[in-house]
Amino acid sequence: MTLTHLNQKGEASMVDVTDKDITDRSARAQSAVAMSADAFAQLQAGNNKKGDVLATARIAGIQAAKKTADLIPLCHPLALTKVQVDFELDEANRTVNISSFCRLAGRTGVEMEALTAASVAALTIYDMCKAVDPAMVIGPTKLQEKTGGKRGHWTPENTETNT
Repeated sequence: MTLTHLNQKGEASMVDVTDKDITDRSARAQSAVAMSADAFAQLQAGNNKKGDVLATARIAGIQAAKKTADLIPLCHPLALTKVQVDFELDEANRTVNISSFCRLAGRTGVEMEALTAASVAALTIYDMCKAVDPAMVIGPTKLQEKTGGKRGHWTPENTETNT
């Protein structure tokens, strides 16, 4: 296997995707933020002093997906056609589960955009709740699914892990 982001001299290089086919591509990612009972109760009740935590985190995640190429040096700037960030409150574990979805018709995948959306949404929740609980835990953050491109449909269940 060759590393695609290195040129023949071993220097960092952006992959040329000019000759790739334009296909419908999508990716789903997830993250989570676990917190104290006080922080979770405040978030759930919607009375955080900084404002609406989940609405702010949703907008932050969407913005982050659109700015991924500005954050990750060798990512291509993409014309995303859909970015969605959703939250599920797990009261038993005092956790906010975050899911993100990105889609486009293009020559390269949107995995990094989906991962960035979930990550920044988690960081925003942390930022807005840290006054109540600075010991919150973020993660795991991981890719759940991708479609399009050479590999077609990918999920963690249909891949081999080399360790």
